[in-house]
Amino acid sequence: MAGADGVEKLEDGIVRSAEQVAAQIRAAKDAISTVIFGQDRVIENTLVTILSGGHALLIGVPGLAKTKLVETLGITLGLDAKRIQFTPDLMPSDILGAEVLDESSAGKRSFRFISGPVFAQLLMADEINRASRAPSPRCCRRCRNSTSRWPARATICRSRSTCWRRKIRWSRKAPTRSRRRSSTAS
Repeated sequence: MAGADGVEKLEDGIVRSAEQVAAQIRAAKDAISTVIFGQDRVIENTLVTILSGGHALLIGVPGLAKTKLVETLGITLGLDAKRIQFTPDLMPSDILGAEVLDESSAGKRSFRFISGPVFAQLLMADEINRASRAPSPRCCRRCRNSTSRWPARATICRSRSTCWRRKIRWSRKAPTRSRRRSSTAS
């Protein structure tokens, strides 16, 4: 009989914990919904993505609050959220960070590593299809692993991050300029 009471108490504790987590998730969803309107399904899917430790690709036309959603998730959940704007001139050091030479007031010089946005817990890789081929794989590799390599050292990240990649949806009906060559008859 004593063993059965212990199992019932354990089950009750698990049920209470699950109910508390469900209440916290509902509270987070409600808090996010006060900033992001009309995107309930997207908010639910993003919360599932974060809870499962996965990554997401947000695709859509401009103005659907994709970047604002990631910012709001970071604020609401208390996560370190960063954003990388992918442009054709993006360098790998813009993602990973860089070592800088510091000089103290006594004149002593030393190198200090300034970590880039890829070391955040929540990363928004914005307009990832605009970048050159070099930085994109580094960003995606970092999102899969919890370790990033820097020359002569491996940097262990605080926790595995969730990466939100956003692609630009190009309009297929973009206006095109037709340049006609005018020929003049002499």
